[in-house]
Amino acid sequence: MSKSSLRLGPLPKTDTVKVTIMMTAILKDELERYAALHSTTWGEAVDAVTLIPHMLETFIVRDRGYRKARAKNKESDQRTRTIQESNEGV
Repeated sequence: MSKSSLRLGPLPKTDTVKVTIMMTAILKDELERYAALHSTTWGEAVDAVTLIPHMLETFIVRDRGYRKARAKNKESDQRTRTIQESNEGV
């Protein structure tokens, strides 16, 4: 398998926090298979637990609806700050 066929590339080094989740046994098995394939593809041992945050981050970054909503909220936040700053000068 070519390295470019996997959506998830090499994993960056990051700070982490612990979150506990529940999932189906089938999903757990699929994640473990994905982790094995990722390890083989990139030559670095990795388990499913390590991959999950990176998979979620990739999903969020590529979600167009989320990006659009977030951009709209940023615009709204900026307008609110501008109004607050102008009111402080009054």
